[in-house]
Amino acid sequence: MIRAAVIMAGGGGTRFWPVSRMTSPKQLVKLTGDDVMINETIKHYDRVIGRENTFIVTNEKQAMLMDNVLFDEVPRDHILIEPVQRNTAPCIIYAAMTLKKLYGDALMAVLPADHHIGNIKEYERVLELAMDTAETTGKIMTVGIKPTFPSTGYGYINFSSAPSVGDEVHDLIKFVEKPDFDTAKTYVDSGEYLWNSGMFIWKVSVILDYFQKLLPDMYKAMEEIFDKLRTEDERDAIEKTYPELQKISVDYGIMEKASGVLVIPADFGWNDVGSWDSLDNVFEGDASGNITVCGDSNYILEGCSKTVVFDNSGDKFIACVGLEDTVIVQTKDAILVCRKDKAQDVKKVVDALKEKGREDLL
Repeated sequence: MIRAAVIMAGGGGTRFWPVSRMTSPKQLVKLTGDDVMINETIKHYDRVIGRENTFIVTNEKQAMLMDNVLFDEVPRDHILIEPVQRNTAPCIIYAAMTLKKLYGDALMAVLPADHHIGNIKEYERVLELAMDTAETTGKIMTVGIKPTFPSTGYGYINFSSAPSVGDEVHDLIKFVEKPDFDTAKTYVDSGEYLWNSGMFIWKVSVILDYFQKLLPDMYKAMEEIFDKLRTEDERDAIEKTYPELQKISVDYGIMEKASGVLVIPADFGWNDVGSWDSLDNVFEGDASGNITVCGDSNYILEGCSKTVVFDNSGDKFIACVGLEDTVIVQTKDAILVCRKDKAQDVKKVVDALKEKGREDLL
């Protein structure tokens, strides 16, 4: 059975302002590796899924940008353009219908565009196991990450204590929303919960059956334009149909109601790279825990600890004295300074810039 990867890449990455902008969202910039994040994502699964079977769902503006940075092996007509953002369920049914039109049926791995993987070999092994299990069982598969601390920024997965398929595949009991700290600590201490990675693997036929059962209006709307997919009429059909689809995540619409979902507990150095403070888990710090992503001669840190400095201005020097748990980001036209524990609030800066009409900084 053909294996395909579907990468969801339409977000704006507002928590990574000022590097991440509408014209250069975080998945299209170098944050965690030698290449832009979406290409790093593709490299992660190179040995499991061919680049020629990579599909990307994004918006029109980012589609134009991706054409310039994506690997040549990714067909440009595999970039599926959403006319409006309607959350992840419409994104996934659009991709699933496209795969059905092309292949009849296929194994479909839904992956975020911006996660960091530390241990690629282990990730490949887990993804291979997930795809094999999805094919043989006809079940929905997901990958859960073994938690290393009581995070309040991730959703959780409650799973069965004993494997139900082979030695590593467990029954998924329920999804749990982002908890408060005390609840998260209870989850981690119990050993019965995993972080929800947002990675899903299934047969196209299986997920479309679930859409038909659980989101019938969405399924019907997309089925009505099925014959126009992969033709010259696709763009017009999507532009008319897509804005009318329910705005709902696949988690709420499908995953939390589906039966018999399976999960693989995994540990491959995963990080969702959601905000500037997450770089602590991506890069190795110095003896004082400082993370510096800039030219070696372009900064001085004097008496600083656990501070992140990221510079892509190219020509400006950064000097920091006596800072602790601080994030400093410099671009050609903006500087961000914030406490690490407030890194999630950077998106509020973006909201404020919108209110002020500062489109030049968005």
